[in-house]
Amino acid sequence: MKIILLGPPGAGKGTQAKMISSKYSIPHISTGDIFRKNISEKTPLGIKAKEYMDKGLLVPDELTIDLVNDRVKHDDCKQGFLLDGFPRTVKQAEALDLFLEENHEKLDTALLIEVPKDSILERMTGRRVCPVCGASFHVKFNPPKVEGKCDLCGNDIIQRKDDSEDTVRERLDVYEKQTQPLAEYYRSKNTLRVVDGSKDINVVFDDISNILGRD
Repeated sequence: MKIILLGPPGAGKGTQAKMISSKYSIPHISTGDIFRKNISEKTPLGIKAKEYMDKGLLVPDELTIDLVNDRVKHDDCKQGFLLDGFPRTVKQAEALDLFLEENHEKLDTALLIEVPKDSILERMTGRRVCPVCGASFHVKFNPPKVEGKCDLCGNDIIQRKDDSEDTVRERLDVYEKQTQPLAEYYRSKNTLRVVDGSKDINVVFDDISNILGRD
């Protein structure tokens, strides 16, 4: 089972990806996690990726295509994989299709999680994190017991730079201009399936499970 997840930032793709990976026993391949690991280790790729991510921009195609192609060659992908965060452009999608075709394989499903822009802004701009222990909160949906303080270690919680309203709006604009055409690309191949991501997390997962079918 070879699946990709599509949708705007803040749509809950990462959460659903982990649940899908667990249920269907396929690796969850997140380019976001790969980039963050490189950034924390200050590798050349990480430094370059950080320049784009700090501005709310997408990491260029050439920095991601080879990385993903190499990853899905690993033995744990023989029974399939779930791509979260790739492809983000039609060029990347075409590169993925070409890679799969060369290996006599094909994509099974492109899942698009749709969430209204206003809901995404509320979700992302309200997020707060603890820079010391990594705990996460939300000013509305998961507020700390003491305003501005981490429940776990008591340190000040902060809003990440990429969760500021200006950056979130920029990321959504980039998504609409560059990534949304993927929906039409996969619709034309009859592999696109759309899920309402504004529902409860478990309801969204049930909808996805109904689409994917088998256990």
